[in-house]
Amino acid sequence: MSRNIRNFCIIAHIDHGKSTLADRLLEYTGTISQREMKEQVLDDMDLERERGITIKSHPVRMHYTAPDGSEYILNLIDTPGHVDFSYEVSRSLAACEGALLLVDATQGVEAQTVSNAYLAIEHNLTLIPVINKIDLQGARIPETRRQIIDLIGCREDEILLTSAKSGIGIEALVEAIITRIPPPCLDLTSPLRALIFDSTFDSFRGAIPYVRIFEGVVKTGDYIRFFASNMSYEVSEVGVFRMHRQRTDQLASGEVGYIIGGVKDISKVKVGDTITLRDSPAHEPLPGYRVVKPMVFSGMYPVDSDDYENLRSSLEKMRLNDSSLVYEPETSSALGFGFRCGYLGLLHMEIVQERLEREFNLELVTTMPNVRFQVILKNGEILEVDNPSRMPPIGEIETLREPYVKAEIITPPTYLGNILKLCQEKRGIYKNTRYLDAEKVQLNYEFPLSEIIFNFYDRLKSVSRGYASFDYEPIGFREGDLVKLDILISGEPVDALSAIVHRDKAYQHGRALCAKLRELIPKQLFEVVIQAAIGSRVIAREVKSPLRKNVTAKCYGGDITRKRKLLEKQKEGKRRMKQIGKVEVPQEAFLAVLKMEH
Repeated sequence: MSRNIRNFCIIAHIDHGKSTLADRLLEYTGTISQREMKEQVLDDMDLERERGITIKSHPVRMHYTAPDGSEYILNLIDTPGHVDFSYEVSRSLAACEGALLLVDATQGVEAQTVSNAYLAIEHNLTLIPVINKIDLQGARIPETRRQIIDLIGCREDEILLTSAKSGIGIEALVEAIITRIPPPCLDLTSPLRALIFDSTFDSFRGAIPYVRIFEGVVKTGDYIRFFASNMSYEVSEVGVFRMHRQRTDQLASGEVGYIIGGVKDISKVKVGDTITLRDSPAHEPLPGYRVVKPMVFSGMYPVDSDDYENLRSSLEKMRLNDSSLVYEPETSSALGFGFRCGYLGLLHMEIVQERLEREFNLELVTTMPNVRFQVILKNGEILEVDNPSRMPPIGEIETLREPYVKAEIITPPTYLGNILKLCQEKRGIYKNTRYLDAEKVQLNYEFPLSEIIFNFYDRLKSVSRGYASFDYEPIGFREGDLVKLDILISGEPVDALSAIVHRDKAYQHGRALCAKLRELIPKQLFEVVIQAAIGSRVIAREVKSPLRKNVTAKCYGGDITRKRKLLEKQKEGKRRMKQIGKVEVPQEAFLAVLKMEH
């Protein structure tokens, strides 16, 4: 049986036609009828269809009869394409023996094509290079072919040409999957070891792990155990994926499917974990599991404070489908009650916020995204701080460390100057340049993560007119000359506006913030002083003048001393008011400050 199974995935840069190619394969193998067919059939979330990206992976099993009459099972493990979900991609790759490396003929090799290809090579997968969109007018097939050969070192005749939209070359592609990708190794006698590469939550059946069985057999009635959480459950159903879940008697070595065991908490089902049998367990889990840590943090507050409980229950429901989302309650003197949320990256953050607003009808204010810093105290203790307002006093801090990422940018040479200037502005450390061909240059940089989470991608796209592509991966913490910048309004710090910035940028950032707040804070009856400070040292200051009433209006004629007396009385009143007056920062001011250029 195992000889006729092929487990494969499709890896590509965003928008290179991965989901459309999956549609054609489903159609060609008869897995889905013409009547049920719609574009991007595996992307079933509205947000996925609108943005043209895959957020959640969808495995599917296809049956194919070869011209010689042999029956084959093709398991396509669809993967998310974006850098934020690279751990999920690596687990999906670990569940396969082969991968289709898909490249758009009009775009050529892009940043994520490179990183995903390296990831597949690391997992010893058989790569089938495919050039897609060959029927478009702007297709540059010879150049794209050359770039692929340089990237993975294949022969020219190994590269397949397809058009997923019009169905060109699909037959040859299916034949290549069968002849080139090796079948999985069969091992039915060893204890069960199944890799969890994804999971979903069903309101009636609980958390459902999606698994690839490497060794052994699992069937209904068995008791399974998760290595990471050490929890045991009774299996109530096992099955495979057609377009929907399809129940079977058992799952054996080499197969891809799902296991239902009444797991009520999705956090117990961790991507990358190994499942074994409780009564005859395997000695060790499959390699590669790690706990996914959030990279980017932001505060999330309801615009209407009465919606706080709604936001809490919405986040709980959201977590059922997305175990990588982390949140905890927090309060802000400016924004009231809310939550501190942790995300895998910027796209993940955008998607979570958009889903909360759409699916649960919430209006949200989110604070500026920031990263997790390591604080080394003078007593040798190491703290991890994900909120600037929780930073210990400056006198207790020995050093601050910030997370760094290894980034690669692929761009046409025309925009090289602008991109190098942008990278320098963002404190990038230049590593090397590699010319992929006359049309494509690959730049390798190391960046502090805090510099690229805000506005970097948008600016990269605008300086390169949309042609540059970008990919990054974390490489750990490094020491930096960082300071905590506080914003004070009438001497009171506003916690929601504090930030941890590099010392060289603190003055510029503080000055821009004070100027913006001066515009946005409404006039009071007293003078409002807006300051940016590092510790006790003020580095920028703006003043909002008070509203003035013309108290001398009734003094027409007469001695000047009468007018002076009235003005002095008004001045004294304003001075007393300034001491007891509180400035309310309007919500619009926060929103505008968060949208500021940095």
